[in-house]
Amino acid sequence: MKKAISWISLLIVLSIVLAITACGSGKPKNAASTEESSRKAQGGEAIKLRIAWAGSQARHDATLKALDLYTKKNPNVSFEPEFSGFDGYYEKLTTQSAAKNAPDIMQIDTYNIVQYASRGQLADLSSVNVADVDPNLVSAGKYKEQQVGIPLGKNATGFIYNKAVLDKLGVKLSENMTWDDLFKLARDIQPKLEKGKYSLADLSMDPDAYEMFQLSKGKGFAHTADGKFNIDHETWTEFNAILDQLRKEGVVPPADITVTYKQFDPKQDLLLNGTVLFLSTYAAGFGGFDNVSPNTFALTPAPSGEKSGGWLVPSQFFTVSSNSKHAEEAKKFLEWFINDTEAADALMLSRGVPVSAKVLEYVSPKLSGSDKAQIELLDKTAANANKFSSRPNGYWNFRMDFIKIMQEVAFGKTNPDLGFEAAQKKYAELIKE
Repeated sequence: MKKAISWISLLIVLSIVLAITACGSGKPKNAASTEESSRKAQGGEAIKLRIAWAGSQARHDATLKALDLYTKKNPNVSFEPEFSGFDGYYEKLTTQSAAKNAPDIMQIDTYNIVQYASRGQLADLSSVNVADVDPNLVSAGKYKEQQVGIPLGKNATGFIYNKAVLDKLGVKLSENMTWDDLFKLARDIQPKLEKGKYSLADLSMDPDAYEMFQLSKGKGFAHTADGKFNIDHETWTEFNAILDQLRKEGVVPPADITVTYKQFDPKQDLLLNGTVLFLSTYAAGFGGFDNVSPNTFALTPAPSGEKSGGWLVPSQFFTVSSNSKHAEEAKKFLEWFINDTEAADALMLSRGVPVSAKVLEYVSPKLSGSDKAQIELLDKTAANANKFSSRPNGYWNFRMDFIKIMQEVAFGKTNPDLGFEAAQKKYAELIKE
């Protein structure tokens, strides 16, 4: 009987101990989580920011590293990342924004920012410190004088060329090449090349090359700063006449070869497979070429004319949703993202050349030769760069149709005059205020 009483006593004691332990280890009834409680204790209200971006795996890895670093420095702030490649990215973002369920922070490019801003979907970011950022890049993130996008990287237009081949031919480029210089050089080189090789890509199907040409004539971009159609008829006709003649001379490839171009594909990229020696590009694209064929290529600024043909452009923006409940914390993060040297160590050139002059100075000693080549092009372009305005609402769709029109002219299915009229009409259909 005494043994039975002892066992009963022991069970009662154990029950009390377990009850006390359970009370001590359970989550508080009204707290979101132990983690959030900890964050509140260390830095104020627990905040979770949804953040969306698109790009390569290298960009994903670098951005995630930066987010982790920010949370370590600001324990009350955590992130819910939504990242992917570019396929389907904007379709998803458009759907989320229309449903007022957009991420707090969104990566948007120069082709899309006006679309979101015009719908009132982006918050005012005027309070973000951009003192060390090129004003031309900052202004590209404005809509009706309101800052709605913070540039994350800077890029520049120019040309990439096969330096290895030119060195073998004993050809050295001039520092400040004009369009006349480029076309003469292409004609001079062509007789030295084997059959099936061409000195210059057919630029008549390249909208960026055309804009470089029009800018060099002092006629501005293909659209005005307020989004009006601005392709100059006379310049367009001259450009197509020059390229048509070069095509007839065999200095640029036939049109059916040009349309097979696929960037960075070793078999279909006309620069990588050795079909052409010169191709228009952006500085940020240089690493892709150099990775496939190291120490082969070099960059040169956009050819000039009466004026410069080049421009600087933000590689992308971070924006904040106008429906975000944590807009102020999102702005603090953006300011840190572009200005902090620790963030720069995590990001390096995963989003293009850093936009902050101080950050760029900090990372420069750590950069590769390929990275430095990009920066050199940026520096050369910046000296007299044309002021860039983000593309008007609907411009990406226009660009796709414009390329088709350019191809029809190159193939002789239509003439430049009719091509110009078609482009003007398509612009009026697709560009929205």
